Formats: sequence, C-alpha cells, structure tokens
Amino acid sequence: MPHIVIISSSIRTGRNSHRVALYFKHFLESNQMATAELLDLKAYNFPLFEERLRLQPNPSEAVLEFAGKIKSADGVIIVTPEYNGGYPASLKNVVDLLYDEWHRKPIAISTVSDGVFGGTQVITALQFSLWKIRAWTVPAIFPVPKVRDSFNEEGVPADKDATDKRATGFIKELLWCVEANSKMQP
Repeated sequence: MPHIVIISSSIRTGRNSHRVALYFKHFLESNQMATAELLDLKAYNFPLFEERLRLQPNPSEAVLEFAGKIKSADGVIIVTPEYNGGYPASLKNVVDLLYDEWHRKPIAISTVSDGVFGGTQVITALQFSLWKIRAWTVPAIFPVPKVRDSFNEEGVPADKDATDKRATGFIKELLWCVEANSKMQP
C-alpha cells in the first residue's frame, strides 16, 4: 500500500485549511487507498531557513525527520490556503529547504479559501516552485471554496458524498502517478 504524506501548510491562528488536511488523512485511511501521515507545519514551528538542508552544518532533528518523511513518502498532498494570490511563507520555507527529497516526487495540491474560487489563484505560483525543484505535480487539483462552510474543524465535510466523489478522482490521479513513478525508478 502506498504511503502518502499530507502537508498542512498554514501556521496561522484560526487556520481553516487544516480541516482539509484532516479530511484527506481520514479519507485515505478509511477507504484503504494508502497509509497517510499528516505533517503539520504549525506543529513543526520551523525557523526561517538560511540554507538548504544539504548545506546546513548542523540541522536539527526536526528538520532531518521532516526531510526523511518527505523522502520516504510515495506521494505528497499539499493543502495550502491562498494568501493574497500566493501560498504561505511556512510552505515556501520547507519547499526551499529540500531539493533531492522533492525530485520526481508525485505531489497533489489542494487549495483552500474562504472565497468562492477555492484558492485556485495560488496554483500557478506553487506549481512553478515545485517544477523548479524537479517535483512531479499531479494534474488534478482539489480546490475548496468557502472552507468554513465545507468542512468542520475535525475535517468532516458538510456534503460527504459530493466531497468524497471529488476526492476519489483527485486521489486516484495521485495514486496513478505514484504507481507510474515506482515503475520508472531505477
């Protein structure tokens, strides 16, 4: 069974995107599609990094743990809010921290906002950064408009059937990329 890491990227007080990250963890596990692990950037509370991991003389245990979890994952789901058309500094911080760990890693993106567009304006900026570090971004996206109306704080969707249907397509695309990637590895 593939192992999927879910990055909850917002560290703000009162964050709402974490609801979607919780949903994906539960969805993957309850449908036995993959094992799932949530990497909450708020819990990591990383400082701003001055250098990539491979150039740091004494990286912290938390940094090494995070890097190891990304490296060993078969795929990654990034759940990110949209802040003024961009993604949070906490996410940019860890994207730039790693390099080899992202190489050819299948990454699916879920965008979140309080508005009607579901954070879709952030896709281009995030995809560009991921492409530059040679990650493999999955073509399917999972935008969540009006997140507070769509999910409760525990990650339970207001419309479970419709949400699960959309999530199934999104996850199947990620898992297809994970399987294709595993066949292409030397």
